[in-house]
Amino acid sequence: MTEDNQPAIERLLARLCGGAITGKDYVGYFLNEHGEELVFAQRRGEKTARFWHSDADWQMFRVGDHSVRVGSVMDGVITVGDLIINRHEATWLSSCLAASRHLRQKHS
Repeated sequence: MTEDNQPAIERLLARLCGGAITGKDYVGYFLNEHGEELVFAQRRGEKTARFWHSDADWQMFRVGDHSVRVGSVMDGVITVGDLIINRHEATWLSSCLAASRHLRQKHS
């Protein structure tokens, strides 16, 4: 699929977070109760997905099946890398990771 033929959602999300998102990615978008935006993108064959959060100045985080951690910094605090996220964000991110897990698996 060429850039010009990309579905609108991938172009919009790429523009929003500044990341390289194409029609080859599984994508997710979340708007939390504070108006902060989160973007998820997983490309087939890559071992990790990419995750951006507007409250982290759209810094990209590489995430995988075990990236969402509870209590590793402080009891009850949920983190992804060094970013603290809330329970709703963690639920959404975990769902994105579960839905795209088959894309991270090696294909023969």
